[in-house]
Amino acid sequence: MNFKPLGDRLLVQRVEDTNTTATGIIIPDNAKEKPSKGKVLAIGSDVEEISVDDTVVFGKYAGTELALEGTEYLVLEVSDVLGVLA
Repeated sequence: MNFKPLGDRLLVQRVEDTNTTATGIIIPDNAKEKPSKGKVLAIGSDVEEISVDDTVVFGKYAGTELALEGTEYLVLEVSDVLGVLA
């Protein structure tokens, strides 16, 4: 993959959550929401607070979906990011 985000944008790959609840109930794929966290794969030149390989949390409808070489990614602006998981 060869994609470089511009400005204050990030290239993120969503991180899937487990498909069971705390009590062991299995959630089918069609009932699950899209994950709202992901791993940062690339950053634009204006991004300062976030680094590549950070796991970030973002809003449910944030960003623009992008498919590259058959894999789904998300392009986010820094303002779409709610925080970085430690």
